[in-house]
Amino acid sequence: MARLTTAARAVERAIRWAIVAVFGAGIRRRSPGAVANAVLTLAVTFVPDLLERRYAVEFRPWQRVYAGIAMLAHAVGMLGPYDDVGWWDHVTHTLSATLLGGIVHVAARRRGRDPERNVIGVVACAGVLWELLEYAIHAVSRRLGVEPLLIPYSARDTALDLVFNVVGALLVVAFGDRLLENFGRE
Repeated sequence: MARLTTAARAVERAIRWAIVAVFGAGIRRRSPGAVANAVLTLAVTFVPDLLERRYAVEFRPWQRVYAGIAMLAHAVGMLGPYDDVGWWDHVTHTLSATLLGGIVHVAARRRGRDPERNVIGVVACAGVLWELLEYAIHAVSRRLGVEPLLIPYSARDTALDLVFNVVGALLVVAFGDRLLENFGRE
């Protein structure tokens, strides 16, 4: 088990360095969206450490790597895949929804509640709020004449984003008890 943990930690460090590389590429390309996304996603890769210390839980190695890959996918997306790879946005929305849904699932189980409605409701509402934020940031950026950090591509894209958020939530509902059992109850 220690070797797996050591290997997972090495992968986690590699993911963080890859995000730092995205940050560098964002600076080189003068892309504020890529820079801001890299900073945010790098910070999120440290959340498992924070949660382990704060709540006395232990992430499995694959859970740490999964969260890191989700963050790396977002960061890399800002360098072009969001524009050039049609399915990239769907994957990242699904990954993010599973992370948020997983947190909600664990919180519900720890309170002795059925997580199904909570997971779907929170993920769907967060998705709507995120899409509204994208539109607001884009509108303000256009008004100020600066490059927007987030870009809503179309109404169809927004609808698909919301659909893939729900797909992520449904995956958590279907597999959360088995895949998140290590967080158990207090």
